[in-house]
Amino acid sequence: MTRRLKLEIVLVLAVTFGTAGLRAALRLVDSLLQAPLNQQSTTIHDAASTVPWLDLALQATSALTLFAWGGLAWFLLDERWRWPRWADAARGVGFAALIGLPGLALYVAAVHLGLSKVVVPTTAAVQIPTSLLWSFANGFGEEIVVVMYLVTRLKQLGWKPWQFIAASAVLRGSYHLYQGVSAGFGNIVMGVIFAWYFHKTGRVWPLILAHFFIDAVAFIAYPLLDLSWLGI
Repeated sequence: MTRRLKLEIVLVLAVTFGTAGLRAALRLVDSLLQAPLNQQSTTIHDAASTVPWLDLALQATSALTLFAWGGLAWFLLDERWRWPRWADAARGVGFAALIGLPGLALYVAAVHLGLSKVVVPTTAAVQIPTSLLWSFANGFGEEIVVVMYLVTRLKQLGWKPWQFIAASAVLRGSYHLYQGVSAGFGNIVMGVIFAWYFHKTGRVWPLILAHFFIDAVAFIAYPLLDLSWLGI
């Protein structure tokens, strides 16, 4: 059983965020070999087509991949489906504030220190529906695979809490490295908090909703804010 679980973990991560982390790390290396990071930019959310309805369709099919990743991990765990509760939403808002506000400060500091690319969000109003879709897809896929699935499976293999929390956090940080060094570090911190919470409570919906709120603000509200006074 142990060997089978190890192989399952390797395959799931190879199909999902493990490969994404490796790709992001290689993209960071490529970026570091060029101009300083704060002289480069990365798009936080871009259109897939200039035709609105086709863009929505393409974005939906891409988001479906993330939902499928989360669904696959949930299926493999053989967990009973649990719908979110109002308390989960409240905790999600709390986590979003806890992570999002310091995250913005870290991003601003990192840009000035040359540790992050300048993030260029979309400004098109037609992108709002797809931004919300991506926000939920990111939360669903990442929190189920990176936290719920990985923490549960590593527990079953006999890993200690600090080990599976660190593994989950490092994995989360790895696939955000394409944005810069600071994005990797910030997401490791977020990963420690989220994995610890799941370890203590067994609840994943507060994390999914927190991720949704964080991304929704980043995708939709961020373009509307004037952050020039912060030097970005």
